Amino acid sequence: MARDEKLKERWDNLVQKLSDQFSEGEDLDLDGIIYLIGVQELGQIHRKFKKDEKLDLMHIAICRLLEPYGYYEFDFYDDQGWPHYKVKEQLPNLKAGEQSVLMKEAIVNYFLISQYIV
Repeated sequence: MARDEKLKERWDNLVQKLSDQFSEGEDLDLDGIIYLIGVQELGQIHRKFKKDEKLDLMHIAICRLLEPYGYYEFDFYDDQGWPHYKVKEQLPNLKAGEQSVLMKEAIVNYFLISQYIV
């Protein structure tokens, strides 16, 4: 099976599994999954977040997802327990479709490593 086909199959399976667990009837989109990863990485799963905190959670997730690709590096936890990352390498200029593929690949890898999916 081609790499892109395998990624699509894993992505579709992951979206279905996460949507069944965390959504009420609708499939989660890319941003929703990134948000869930941010909450997971923060570890404060049983609280409500303000609008600006939700953006920060998505930023945490993106940094964590792109860390294995060499773009970010974990730096420290602040006194509130929020992780902070530093930029190691600037992201290349990618077209919207290329960004989407990169993020989907990073998300699939994140959940493969955590053994949420196989």
